[in-house]
Amino acid sequence: MRDLSWKQLSSEYLIKDTWATVRADSCLRQDGKVLEPYYVYEFPDWVTAFAITTEGKVIVERQYRYALNATHFEMPGGCVDASDATLEDAIKRELLEETGYAFEHYEYIGNASANPSTNSNLMHFFIATGGKKIAEQQFDEGEDIEVYFMTIEEVIELVKSNQIIQSMHQELIMKALLKLGKMKYVI
Repeated sequence: MRDLSWKQLSSEYLIKDTWATVRADSCLRQDGKVLEPYYVYEFPDWVTAFAITTEGKVIVERQYRYALNATHFEMPGGCVDASDATLEDAIKRELLEETGYAFEHYEYIGNASANPSTNSNLMHFFIATGGKKIAEQQFDEGEDIEVYFMTIEEVIELVKSNQIIQSMHQELIMKALLKLGKMKYVI
């Protein structure tokens, strides 16, 4: 197979802020073509979980998303912070902050990219089981989250009825259902 990688010739930050970091790169492809500017959006990695309580209910969140001007259901999760030693630490923290629940077991089940052509980060997926409420929600600035407890069938219905539109959350649900034996992959 050919080497398809590009070489970065130069890079300039256009915006470097808490929630928006954009750079313009000059890139050299293997065939000698230079691409400039090539915009890259830098984000921290993200984590999300298919979180199941001790009662067997899946925790689902409902929140407003300003960029779409819409309110939808999502799975709990968020950004990996610099203070998180591991991805598991990040999802533990996010679940506790957003839901007030801590879990007995966390299983890493993969990752995905929102847009590998421009975004620098990955979303990491977990199944969290044995959840018990131990605290009240502790929202970050800009968060206002309603927590719901649903059966797996109800979560599937949310996806089917387009009430979960976040594509990486849809992928988390698919991977979790496959791992839990609730869905079969057929080619």
